[in-house]
Amino acid sequence: MTPKNTQNIVIIGGGFGGLSAAVRLQANGYNVTVLEKRNQLGGRAGLIERKGFRFDTGPTIITPPSVVEDIFLEAGRDPQDYVELVSIHPHYRLHYADGTHFDIGTFEEVAQQIQQLSPNDLKGYQKWLEILEPIYKLGFEKFANTPFDSLWSMAKIVPSAIRLKSYKSVYGLVASYMKNEKLRMAFSFVPLFIGGNPFTTTSVYSLIAYLENKYGMLWVRGGTHRFVEALEKLYLELGGTIKLNSEVTKIEVDEKDRRVTGVFTASGDHFPTNIVISNADVAMTYMKLIDKRFRRKNTDRRFKKANFSMSLFMVYFGTKKKYPDMPHHNVIFGPRYKELIKDIFDRHILPDDFSIYLHVPTRTDPELAPPGCETFYACVPVTHQDSGIDWEEMKEPFKNRILQYLNDHYLPDLLNNLEVCEVFTPQDFEKELNAYKGNAFQLQPLMTQSGWFRPHNRSRDIKGLYIVGAGTHPGAGVPSVLLSGKITSEIIFSDYGKPSIE
Repeated sequence: MTPKNTQNIVIIGGGFGGLSAAVRLQANGYNVTVLEKRNQLGGRAGLIERKGFRFDTGPTIITPPSVVEDIFLEAGRDPQDYVELVSIHPHYRLHYADGTHFDIGTFEEVAQQIQQLSPNDLKGYQKWLEILEPIYKLGFEKFANTPFDSLWSMAKIVPSAIRLKSYKSVYGLVASYMKNEKLRMAFSFVPLFIGGNPFTTTSVYSLIAYLENKYGMLWVRGGTHRFVEALEKLYLELGGTIKLNSEVTKIEVDEKDRRVTGVFTASGDHFPTNIVISNADVAMTYMKLIDKRFRRKNTDRRFKKANFSMSLFMVYFGTKKKYPDMPHHNVIFGPRYKELIKDIFDRHILPDDFSIYLHVPTRTDPELAPPGCETFYACVPVTHQDSGIDWEEMKEPFKNRILQYLNDHYLPDLLNNLEVCEVFTPQDFEKELNAYKGNAFQLQPLMTQSGWFRPHNRSRDIKGLYIVGAGTHPGAGVPSVLLSGKITSEIIFSDYGKPSIE
C-alpha cells in the first residue's frame, strides 16, 4: 500500500545530484523541498567571491553537453536560455617535471606530438582510441544509465566488460598500447578527477578520455557555479522550495515498516514526508542520520571497510598581474607518478613532492577577476583523514610550498603579486561538507564498488529513502552525478508514478 504523503519530497543537500533530481521531480508534479546545510547551493561546486575575484570551488569540466541539456529539456525549457557551454582548447596542458609539456587537444594535434615524442607509440595510440568507443558505449551509454537494483542486472554486462579488458586498470590499459612513460601518464591520470587511483581504477573509466575526445572540453560561461545558479533559477520557476542553513541531523524512520516519515534539522524543524532523497555523503547519510537498528545492508562496518577516494588540498588565489602563457586547464606532474599515487592512496602520508591541477578560468572568462588580474586555483591530491595529519598545523606550510613551487617554475613573481588567497583542506571537506574521512569524491571507482556493488539509488534498508550524488551509481564526476539524479527520479516515477500537474 502506497503511503499518503508521497507527493512531498525532501532532498538533503543541494549539490548537482540533488538539483538534478529536484528539477526533474518538481517538473513532473511533486512538491520538492531542498534542505541545504550551507548558505549556498552547489555542494562541492560552490563559490568564493573576494575583492572582485570569483572562484569555483570544485568541478570545472562538463562533458558531454547532453547531460546538462537533458535537465532543462525535461522541464520543457530551452537550455540556451539558462546556460552557455563553450569549448576549451587545448583540453589540458600537461607539464612534466623535466620542463617539457604535452597538449591534449584534437586527434591530429595529439598524433603530431606523439610523432615527435615517441613515434613508435603512434600506432598504439590509434589502437587505444579504437577500443575506447566500445568502452564508452558499454560504460556510459549502458552502464551509467542503468539502475543496478539486482545482481543479475550487473551480471548481464560482465561478459562485455571482460571482452573490453575491464579487468585491467586505466593505467594498465594505456600501458598495453603505449610504451613511453610520459604518454602513459598523459592518458591515465584522468581517474584522479573522479577520486580514482589510475593503477587500480577499472579501465571502464577510460571512457572519460573518449568523452573528452568526442565532445571536447566544455566550460560553463561564467564558471561552473553559473550552472548551479541556472538549476536553482529553473527549480524555483517550477515552484520548488529551498531552505539554506538547514542541516539535516536525522532521518525519521517508522519502527514498524522501516519507512521514512520525515527529517529533522539542527534548528529543530521537522519536515514530514514519505520520500527522502539524500545528496549528502553516502556514508554519513547512513552512519549519522539513520539509527543503526534500521540498517542491515548499509552498516557502519560496510563503510569502514570500503575504499574511499583521496582528498584534496585547494588553494584559491588571485593575482594583480596576468599570466597569458598559462592555458585554462593545466596538469603539473611532480617528479614521481606511481610512487606518489601510492603515498596518497595506500601509505596515507604527505610526501615532499606533489602534483597540481592548476585552473586558470580567466583565460576563458576575464570577468572572473578585476581588470588586469587573474583568477586561479591549485588543486593538489592528498590522502584522506586516515593519515592523521593535523591540517590546522600543516595548512600554512603546505600552502606556502605549493605557491613557492608555482612561483619558481610556472608563475614568475607570483608571491609578489598575490591579491587574495583562500585554502580548503581535507579537514574542511570533513567539517564543511560532512565528507566521511574528508574524502573529495566519496567511494573509489573500483569494479567492486561500482554498479550493483555501490550503495544503491533506492535504499535496500529503508523504504522511501533514495540516494543521489557521487556515492551512489553511476559515481563521481559531474556527468555521473547529474545522471544519478535522473536515474533516481525515474526509480521514484516507477515506484510512485507522476502526480497530475495542474
